[in-house]
Amino acid sequence: MPDRLPPIAFAEPFERFALWMADAEASEPNDPNACALATVGTGADGLPEPDVRIVLCKAWGPEGFVIYTNLASAKGRQLAACPRAALDFHWKSLRRQVRLAGPVGPLADEVADAYFATRPRASQLSAWASRQSGTLESRAVFEAALAEADRRFPGPVPRPPHWSGIVVMPQWIEFWEDRPGRQHHRERYDRAGEGWEMRLLYP
Repeated sequence: MPDRLPPIAFAEPFERFALWMADAEASEPNDPNACALATVGTGADGLPEPDVRIVLCKAWGPEGFVIYTNLASAKGRQLAACPRAALDFHWKSLRRQVRLAGPVGPLADEVADAYFATRPRASQLSAWASRQSGTLESRAVFEAALAEADRRFPGPVPRPPHWSGIVVMPQWIEFWEDRPGRQHHRERYDRAGEGWEMRLLYP
């Protein structure tokens, strides 16, 4: 088990996040960068409806946390209509959690292009073939679309125009660490001008 949170807080939250992510990468068997992405959509009754799913955070830093998606998917449409989101990283074996929320913005095309080029060919073809979140008549329909994409791009597969990155720019970040007796340690960092202010929260 890594060391507990030190009594002296960092001046900004990203150094702390880097340490916790490194611990997760060393201990988690699969996808230490997995996190829950929460968005706001519209329910069948026309009222706002929260929506959440697990995604992979592919980059992070002071500029924000980056995820990639089909922009026509449910989450892509929701973020276009309400450009704010929350992320939750939960590392169960480490008994740690990081939550954050803030506005979202598009990733630069050249950055998305560079990342897409590193993806396995099968994943690249899926980005062309999948109408993500849409109704699928049968698995055979999707497999036919994959075969068509493979024929269309016998060489390098370009990034589809409907597939790109989204940056979540946190206005606050909370670090939660389990303690016995539910006496958990919680530190919340809030943006304050060009810097951050940290305060402790009750468990």
